[in-house]
Parts: sequence; C-alpha cells; structure tokens
Amino acid sequence: MAIDESKSFIPLNIAVLTVSDTRALADDKSGTTLSDRLTAAGHKLAKREIVTDDVDKIRAVVRSWIADPGVDVVITTGGTGFTGRDVTPEAIEPLFEKRMDGFSIAFHMLSHAKIGTSTIQSRATAGVAGATYIFCLPGSPGACRDGWDGILAAQLDYRTRPCNFVEIMPRLDEHLRRPKAQGATA
Repeated sequence: MAIDESKSFIPLNIAVLTVSDTRALADDKSGTTLSDRLTAAGHKLAKREIVTDDVDKIRAVVRSWIADPGVDVVITTGGTGFTGRDVTPEAIEPLFEKRMDGFSIAFHMLSHAKIGTSTIQSRATAGVAGATYIFCLPGSPGACRDGWDGILAAQLDYRTRPCNFVEIMPRLDEHLRRPKAQGATA
C-alpha cells in the first residue's frame, strides 16, 4: 500500500456516533479520538452525536445520516460487545445493502496484534447503505485509534494505492440508477 502524491486529497464528510448509556460530549474519549483523527487527516466532521444503547435510537440517527447528502461516511463507536446493552450491530446491520466482511477481519487482525485473543469480544462490523459507508468500532479509544490508523485513514484517502473506498464512491448507487438487467431472475 502506498500514497500516490500525484493525486489530490479529497476530503470526505464524516459523521461520528458514540453509542453509550454513560457518556456525554465532555467525556467521550472515543468520539473525540475519531473526530480529532479524521479532521487532522483533512476530512470534515459533518456531524457528531451521542445516543444511548437503544436499537431504535441508533438506527434513527444512522438512517438520517444515510439520507443526508452532506454525509459520506458514518463511524460509530461503542455497543459492539456481548453485554445485554450492546446492540449496535443489531441496529445497523439490517440497514446494510452490502456487508463489508473484510473490515471486520482486518480490524480483528490489527486488534489481535495488540490485545491477543480478547479481540473476539468485539463485533466490529461495516457495510454500505444508500451510497454511505458505515463502520462500527468498539467503544474504547484504543480500538478507535487502531480502526482509524490501521484501516480507515488509508481507505478513506483517495491517494491510497492500489485501491481505496473514495475512488468507487461515485458508483456505490449505480444499482439505483439503472433498470434491472434484462433476463434477471432475482
């Protein structure tokens, strides 16, 4: 993987959602970690919210951001564990038009190198909905640093080679813009 310096950086509009029953903006270290890193990289913090661990509340915020043309990417932090209140994947995965299984694998590989087998306690997930990328990270600042620094910073940079998410953004909704293929059975 390398950066092609002959290409211009393209800033994205990224929304950050912290899922927590106990955090407020003043003590939201994970949301702050993500916000600081994405803006330092040159992206725009489009929106930032905190919502409790409630499927309907999480889903409502993410749905509104998917529908917002001013949001290109949604990153959530929190609610990816196994306790009774951890419901972020349940709230968001039904919204996915396409799952991004490779994100979870890459995240767990990075995490395993740092915390060993404890990585299996995370249900980090990602997908695409309404031409919006959605990434769900665990609620610790360390996990947010690992997810951003190890995966998202490069994949959300148009200059990253051999490929990145930014270059395919204009084609994410092409299935919505063309009629069904002739002879299709599904």
